[in-house]
Amino acid sequence: MLPDEPVRPQPEGPAPLPGCYRHPERETGVGCSRCGRPICPDCMVSASVGFHCPECVRGDAAERRPARTLFGGLPVTDGALVTKALIAVNALVFLVTEYLSPEWGVRLAMLSGTHAGALPVRFGVAEGPGEWYRLATAVFVHAGPFHILMNMVSLWVLGPQLERVLGRVRYLALYLLSGLAGNAFAYVVTGGNVYSVGASGAIFGLLGATAVLFRVTRTPLGPVIALLVFNLVITFSVSAIDWRAHVGGLIAGAVTGAGLMYAPRARRNLVQGLTVAGVLAVVVLMVVVETARLGA
Repeated sequence: MLPDEPVRPQPEGPAPLPGCYRHPERETGVGCSRCGRPICPDCMVSASVGFHCPECVRGDAAERRPARTLFGGLPVTDGALVTKALIAVNALVFLVTEYLSPEWGVRLAMLSGTHAGALPVRFGVAEGPGEWYRLATAVFVHAGPFHILMNMVSLWVLGPQLERVLGRVRYLALYLLSGLAGNAFAYVVTGGNVYSVGASGAIFGLLGATAVLFRVTRTPLGPVIALLVFNLVITFSVSAIDWRAHVGGLIAGAVTGAGLMYAPRARRNLVQGLTVAGVLAVVVLMVVVETARLGA
């Protein structure tokens, strides 16, 4: 006869499941596919393979850098939002100054000059800092339907491409700086006597930045150079066009665009910020020096 084997106790039921690491009272048979910690349905985050726990998901989000455009801006679904907003603002100002309250067209225009006499009286921008707002507001004032139509069509053609690659903030800074620089250059070159309106300086700035973009991305420059030459020929052929604002905006746009697009990746924000601040400082310096000269 074989010796009797010891009787082993039979388990009363299946072994208990582990509790969720965040909710220990909840049993679960699912673990995080990354760290292995047990997670209940409320803590499960679907992943390409299995489920992740909230901590692993937050860790991934913290380590993952946000996507950027070619020149450091935040990518957006609507790459023409700022362009549309600028067109809307220009259209609104045009309706007000052209039809509803024409006197506002004079209040917002790039207006400056002096009255000759024993005591010359300066007015407009030449009067001093209280009137320097005109450098910015004149960018949104236009003289007639054809004027605003041509500028807005040009803005729609040039703007969205730059807005997508630069991002909204950098693109808006480029547009406004170009407009300001164009008006400041006109103020200096004309000796303080100027009346000018329109977004042409800003548009020429976008054109200059587009030329830089084509250069950086190694896109054939022929089309943009042809467009630039065509616009410059018109600028210097029509007496009613303020060529100074066009040239000033073009230079500012090219310089600003170069600073934004050639900035090294390691110091991109610093170089881009210094570029914008530097161009703005030159604009302010031109206005201050010319105003001081007129008051001497």
